[in-house]
Amino acid sequence: MLKELRCRRIAILAADGVERAELEQPRAAVEEAGGCVEVLSVTAGEIQARNHDLEPAGNIAVDRTVSEVRVDAFDALILPGGTVNPDKLRLDGTAVAFVGDFVRSGKPVAAICHGPWTLVEADVVRGRRLTSYPSIRTDLRNAGATVVDQTVCIDGNLITSRSPADLPAFCEAITEALASTPAQT
Repeated sequence: MLKELRCRRIAILAADGVERAELEQPRAAVEEAGGCVEVLSVTAGEIQARNHDLEPAGNIAVDRTVSEVRVDAFDALILPGGTVNPDKLRLDGTAVAFVGDFVRSGKPVAAICHGPWTLVEADVVRGRRLTSYPSIRTDLRNAGATVVDQTVCIDGNLITSRSPADLPAFCEAITEALASTPAQT
């Protein structure tokens, strides 16, 4: 069943090094269901995408910088992975504050692969149940999260997945969460 996301505004926060599929597939799923997506970053212009962390995969246009927006302008936040992308985001105080405020707002926040690194930096994983790419699971545990190894993990407003292989289930979980959440007014 197609989820109806008309009038839903979704932010995707990414930086150079983003795993292209982890940005594009959730964006396409949300747009196909009628939602509106904005790509946010720490810099204006374009961000460099990657395939499998190592292969250049072109550029992705940035709609606005994270410093130009407020949490209340969006219904949900998506944090794609790639190793470099979340590492750059967690070094930017404005991006980290935006992510922390978004999680605390109670609105859906979805992170895949290495994306939860930014959640760790925002100090919002303590006492929460998450999944991620295997190499960052120790970081999640050290930050106080309970880590599980499953395709999609939903804990309250947090939706997490392990890797690009999980993208179909991740995209479905995002659209399900948005379809069951009232739109911003």
